[in-house]
Amino acid sequence: MREIKIDYQQNHLDSPFPLVYEMDDQDKILALEGLVGQNKHQIARDLNAIGAIVFRGLDIANHDDFDRFVRAFSWPSFTYNESLSNAVRRNRTDLVFTANEAPSSVSIFLHHEMAQTPIYPSKLFFFCERSSEVGGATPLCRSDILLTHLQRQIPKFIEACEEKGVRYSQIMPSEDNLRSGQGRSWRNTLNVNNVGDAEAKLRRLDYRWQWQSDGALAVTTPVLPAVKFSTDGRRVFFNQLIAAFRGWQTNRALDRKSICFGDDSIISDDDMTVVSEIADELTFDIPWRAGDVALLDNLLVMHGRHPFRGDRSILASLVA
Repeated sequence: MREIKIDYQQNHLDSPFPLVYEMDDQDKILALEGLVGQNKHQIARDLNAIGAIVFRGLDIANHDDFDRFVRAFSWPSFTYNESLSNAVRRNRTDLVFTANEAPSSVSIFLHHEMAQTPIYPSKLFFFCERSSEVGGATPLCRSDILLTHLQRQIPKFIEACEEKGVRYSQIMPSEDNLRSGQGRSWRNTLNVNNVGDAEAKLRRLDYRWQWQSDGALAVTTPVLPAVKFSTDGRRVFFNQLIAAFRGWQTNRALDRKSICFGDDSIISDDDMTVVSEIADELTFDIPWRAGDVALLDNLLVMHGRHPFRGDRSILASLVA
């Protein structure tokens, strides 16, 4: 593998963001398992330092190839069925699923995967099966760099995030809603079949909940961190605040916004506007090509999805 430069690539702390590797002729004669085996430790070191790696020129054409590539790392899997993800997805294999089934016109704003739940993956793989005709880039943002900017501009907000934590409120529909980026039903989200099992699981997770007249389920999480430490000790702005502020509907059933501090006090729209604007300034958009694979450290890097036109297909796999 050789490192290459691409347009608009960023540089943080004397390192490129994201790191981009292109396969050379020697790589192309290796099976995927052999390629990963030769480079696994270097990839892990790079990911830990930089947070995002894009691979180009891999011999990956479909979900089965992608599954083999993911398995070659021998990292513990984090399956969609076991997750509390609120996004509607469709499994292709046990480890590979569609990134999000929300309509192409819907923006999915920057977030750390499943940071709005007590259970989240450590790493994410994305594979571009088909790139879109227009749009559809995956925005990335380094959360350690974002936190540094926020501490300078809105330090009291960051202090509140650290001291109080945050809560998220949402409504889980009774059936999957493919028109929403947060449309997974409560049965599928909680991996249960009935109301009693749902309430038992919510109780174990320390959620608050309220059933709706249409069979939907309004929930509020326990207090979750908004600032965490990455695997090497860097402080990161680890949460779903931007996505919830910009993209989630207000939880009318609980008469509150989708986000609040852990003591139920209000998070200022003015502060969240500053957070969102700075994150946008720090964002790099992956210009997908068919066959590309991206590997993200979920503690260090936020991601999202821009609207698009055309038959875009991005697949995902998660690491525990």
